Amino acid sequence: MVSELLVPLQLSEAEISALVEGINLLWVLVVTFLIFFMHAGFAMLEAGQVRSKNVANQLTKNLLTWSVGVTMFFLIGAGISSMVGSITGGGGEYSIVGTLTAGSSGWVSWLFGAVFAMTAATIVSGAVAGRAKLRAYMSYTILLAAVIYPVVTGLTWAGGFLATVAGVGFKDFAGGMIVHGMGGVAGLTAAWMLGPRLDRYNADGSANVIPGHSITFAVLGTLILAFGWYGFNVGTAASVLTVTDAGVIELGAFSYVGRVAMATTLAMAMGAIGASAMSIVKTGKVDTLYVANGLLAGLVGITAFPDAATWWGAMLTGGLAGAQLPLVFSFVETRLKIDDVCAVFPVHGSAGMLGALMYPFVSINGFSTSALVAQVAGVALITVWTVGATTVVFGVLKALGQMRVTAEHEREGLDISEHGVETYPEFSDGDQSTVADGGTIRTDGGHVSETDENSSELRSDGGYERFNEGPDGTSGAQQTESAGGDN
Repeated sequence: MVSELLVPLQLSEAEISALVEGINLLWVLVVTFLIFFMHAGFAMLEAGQVRSKNVANQLTKNLLTWSVGVTMFFLIGAGISSMVGSITGGGGEYSIVGTLTAGSSGWVSWLFGAVFAMTAATIVSGAVAGRAKLRAYMSYTILLAAVIYPVVTGLTWAGGFLATVAGVGFKDFAGGMIVHGMGGVAGLTAAWMLGPRLDRYNADGSANVIPGHSITFAVLGTLILAFGWYGFNVGTAASVLTVTDAGVIELGAFSYVGRVAMATTLAMAMGAIGASAMSIVKTGKVDTLYVANGLLAGLVGITAFPDAATWWGAMLTGGLAGAQLPLVFSFVETRLKIDDVCAVFPVHGSAGMLGALMYPFVSINGFSTSALVAQVAGVALITVWTVGATTVVFGVLKALGQMRVTAEHEREGLDISEHGVETYPEFSDGDQSTVADGGTIRTDGGHVSETDENSSELRSDGGYERFNEGPDGTSGAQQTESAGGDN
């Protein structure tokens, strides 16, 4: 045991306690910084899936989500969570402003909670990309960080009603439903309130594909998020060591950290495999963005219970979470007519719900009816609260005329209309965007014309038609290619 190794040092109980606390705090800080780095992943993933004229806007939203959101969570949100937990959990002491005077270890705990809160907030930005006013998105972020998300954590992690529902409590180890499911539901609701981007749907209701500008960025962002996810799941096993009443040092949550790491990895892998398989079934091809988003959906699915998942249960949950992604995205796109730009609902929302509901069936503890009732209650209550709160916020913004940019600004691009910058200025000459070979690109991304012997026209669905000049100078064969993206 570690305590036996420390005997020659002749440490007092107070010194042993300080040593254990220091190790635990160091671990929590390291994984907190790892989770924070996930914002780089979200930035790249979302930037890759939006059009080039909206990249700076998306990056700005990611920067401000963290900056504004973490401030609001410090000043208000953490206190609201504590209050809701106390009131709905049967009473007890709480303080709305307790975070302000929490002390060193208390502030570490607050920061660990803050990176989870900001993950939920930044998910929404991907759903409303390309048409939401920055002021509308930031207004929602403020309220999400201060009230909407804290109510969810108050009902659950802070000891509220759901912590003891059905006698067993709602199980969500690292935020599969509390963070990701909540963020995905909020994103879908916000996208519904905003309406689709211009040209997303035709008059007959059929959908046009509007591809993102960089699959490379999207895949890079995916891998950064997957790396950070180990902080999310494995990091939630926050107590490396503990001291027993007898003064013996033992492993704390690290006694099961191996299971968390194993389940997280297997579910991640199976998410990509499940999405790939469903992509082949639907289209006959393996769509790159389905694979990337499927990998993330697998991670979301297992996040609710990696500490209690069987190895086969982790694989099954990840595979199902990945496989449902193309199906749910298609349903949202074609049946609900909701323009979820970065597929945040199938990646985070439905995958988070699925994972939470899978727990009673694949847990190492065996099936439990009480656990199933608790999971259904938790998913339902979090969903209803998130939909209702998001609808109210965006409903007020819509009534005030502050929700969506004008059609002119949307076609011009939010980089210019909201920020006065261009992400790729080397391809621009004043108001007329240009490409290096002398061709021109409309700012709405709708048409490309080239001056050489080959010309291309970008269709409204994101594919393009290429016309090759024949040997006699006439137009040769026409080749039509699709965008290849899923949104």
